[in-house]
Amino acid sequence: MSFARARYRQAESFAQDGVNHPHDVVFVTLKELTRSLSVLAAARDQDRALPADHVNRALTALYILQSSLDFEAGGEIAGDLFQLYEFARFHVLKAWRGEDGARLAEAALAIGDILQAWQEIGAQVKPPVA
Repeated sequence: MSFARARYRQAESFAQDGVNHPHDVVFVTLKELTRSLSVLAAARDQDRALPADHVNRALTALYILQSSLDFEAGGEIAGDLFQLYEFARFHVLKAWRGEDGARLAEAALAIGDILQAWQEIGAQVKPPVA
């Protein structure tokens, strides 16, 4: 019951963040993914257990991003983004299993670059606020 309540609060806060444009949904998802990957990379670097909530958030964000890609309209870019998201997913799972060689910091940097680019194109795709 507490898990369901926490998920409801999380969804409620997401809706209150003013996310009502498709660009904003992707932006918030990328932002949360970058944050979770950074937390996971820091935990791994400090030889601490990975916070389960950030593993779940990262995997959920990656699923959202991968499933939102339009391969017909997006062409090669959509394919490249899918591969980048798959790279991040692979390394989150590798770290979660406790395997050596998980490249979480590299994944966080790559997703951070996508986040920055997404933020820069926001003005071009979103209508001006009246």
